[in-house]
Amino acid sequence: MQDLETRLNKLEDKIKLPNFRENKGLGNEVGYYVFDYPAEQEMVIRERVQYLISKYENSDIKLVVFDLYDTIIDLLEKEGFLDLCIEFEKTKGLPEITKAINEMLRMEEDNHSNELLAHIKDNTPEDAIVFLTGIGKCYPLLRSHKILNNMHQFVDNVPVVMFFPGKYDGQSLMLFGETKDDNYYRAFRIVD
Repeated sequence: MQDLETRLNKLEDKIKLPNFRENKGLGNEVGYYVFDYPAEQEMVIRERVQYLISKYENSDIKLVVFDLYDTIIDLLEKEGFLDLCIEFEKTKGLPEITKAINEMLRMEEDNHSNELLAHIKDNTPEDAIVFLTGIGKCYPLLRSHKILNNMHQFVDNVPVVMFFPGKYDGQSLMLFGETKDDNYYRAFRIVD
């Protein structure tokens, strides 16, 4: 695999392509991509994403970034559940709060009322590129395959790039290079 800087430069080259932004050239596949990287390089990724947002702010490339962890916290606060979740975790533990948050956000597969994905859909302009970040911060509250498996029900008209701290081989996601997620086949590695 090429070094991270080279791969990030290729990512930027890719998002500048009109065909990419128009979500064309995938043989009728949805435009979901994974940019995997070593988890210890998280700060490099965060800095580059911020750099890209600033660089293309006043251009025809519209980048919309959703930090999934921050979005979950915002949704829980909006519904008045955040303090309840904190207390629930103290009394019931992490597995139970994980289950409860997934139920509150309606994260089950094939669910057309998924709160998190509805928020992404409602806040994504027609001709944008969506960057999903914060995957590592969400673990174990949210599993990346649940996002990718359900995304097509909400966002299928713009390219989506998930920044994944781990490994993606085109079939399975390995969070932090060691925690195997369920298999996922719809996303493409955006750069090798």
